[in-house]
Amino acid sequence: MSGKKYLAFDLGAESGRAVVGLLANGKLELDVLHRFPTGAAPLGKTIYWDQPGIHREIRRGLAAYGAKYGKTLDGMGTDSWGVDFGMLDKNGALVGNPVHYRDSRNEGMPEKFFSVVPRKDLMKVTGIQIMNFNTIYQLFYMVQNQKHLMDITESILLMADLQNYFLCGEKAAEYTLASTTQMLDAAKRDWATDILAQAGIPQGILPQVVSPCSIVGELTQDIASECGVNTAPVIAPACHDTAAAIAAVPAKGDDWLYLSSGTWSLLGAELSEPLITERSIELNFTNEGGVDGTIRFLKNIMGLWLIQECKRQWDREGEDLDYSTIVKLAAEAKPFTAVINPNHDDFIAPVGMPARIQEFCRKTGQTVPQTKGEIVRTAMESLALIYRRTFEQIEELTGKTYNRLHIVGGGTQNKMLNQFSADAIGKQVKTGPVEGTALGNILMQALACGEIGSLAEAREILINSCELDTYEPCADRSKWEDAYSKFTAICDKF
Repeated sequence: MSGKKYLAFDLGAESGRAVVGLLANGKLELDVLHRFPTGAAPLGKTIYWDQPGIHREIRRGLAAYGAKYGKTLDGMGTDSWGVDFGMLDKNGALVGNPVHYRDSRNEGMPEKFFSVVPRKDLMKVTGIQIMNFNTIYQLFYMVQNQKHLMDITESILLMADLQNYFLCGEKAAEYTLASTTQMLDAAKRDWATDILAQAGIPQGILPQVVSPCSIVGELTQDIASECGVNTAPVIAPACHDTAAAIAAVPAKGDDWLYLSSGTWSLLGAELSEPLITERSIELNFTNEGGVDGTIRFLKNIMGLWLIQECKRQWDREGEDLDYSTIVKLAAEAKPFTAVINPNHDDFIAPVGMPARIQEFCRKTGQTVPQTKGEIVRTAMESLALIYRRTFEQIEELTGKTYNRLHIVGGGTQNKMLNQFSADAIGKQVKTGPVEGTALGNILMQALACGEIGSLAEAREILINSCELDTYEPCADRSKWEDAYSKFTAICDKF
């Protein structure tokens, strides 16, 4: 690689990557230098993230860059999942490991919060989907139950912002990531101070909100020397992983919806302003920040988590099945044995996912899937059906017809689910790129450094750089229509 080089640290709920990007001749090349696990770290009754371990792996990624490419690095940036945060004391030291969003402390917290701040008031200001692990409910829990920790906390930083802090020593809340907290005023694009005051959440612990593509600081000399690189700019690209992935949708025009497919499925439209109405609140849609002044109007859907947790459970039971084998079993299974609501609370917690799926089918009066293939196929068909439901709701809320769905991220590798999605929705599906989040991260770094001039230019580069797969709906969709009728009836009750 020659020319300017950018390093993206892409942190997902299961794994992280250190990825080098080179932009040259209107195309973007990637080199995945380092992969590492990031997953949950249960300890006692609490589920944590291993922040020291994540930071160690980031340094290893930097060192791998120095060893392969030498000292010169033009920029680095981190993206991560939303909502979770680390707490820092007055000396800038971490106050314990960040707590995982799937921890049981979040159960029932929205209802307790709404006794202080009415649900509609919160939604009208923030425009964010109600999910029990949103940052505002996690902090409300701490205000109510862990005052001793709040008393020694000087500031909180969401996960990607936290990595930036430990790389450069500067605190900032990048806008796309901050928008996931349900603590941001959607119209003002800054902290919702009145809501926070009502909830008793101290506003002094929240850092300044900065725009995506901001340069936060420079890599500390100590880390630079250790890893064999220069003190490069530390950039807040689009620090929320979905915002980075959506920036990397290789599309033109405005007749498309996107699906960022991974542990979570996030399906939505790119808008210029928040869309907050009585109906959007009723349907629990969210208005998260995007790049270049856009709003990601979307719904969070339980995604490949369902299949990942099935695999983990079977691994615990001594059956080491890879994903290709699991998908093959699903392909061989009988279609439409049953349907589930992927967003039901039964499927939030880890452990025992196959049994959870079976129990949901049992309590909803359906045939209970028995084999591994039937269980996984039920999950995959249900994901495709909830994609259709969400697609139609977005068309209703925006008053527009969309002609295709762009799927980006690791889930694009599941070709069976991609085809199911086209069949269920009845629209063309285009998939790719797989490394959408890292690509978006790197392109936003290049935008911050002036190497490219706009989001439209970034997407043109992606179109030139990526090969996309296209899936057309099946000719006879009658069985999908029958399944959708059954699915909507169950989702309306459960």
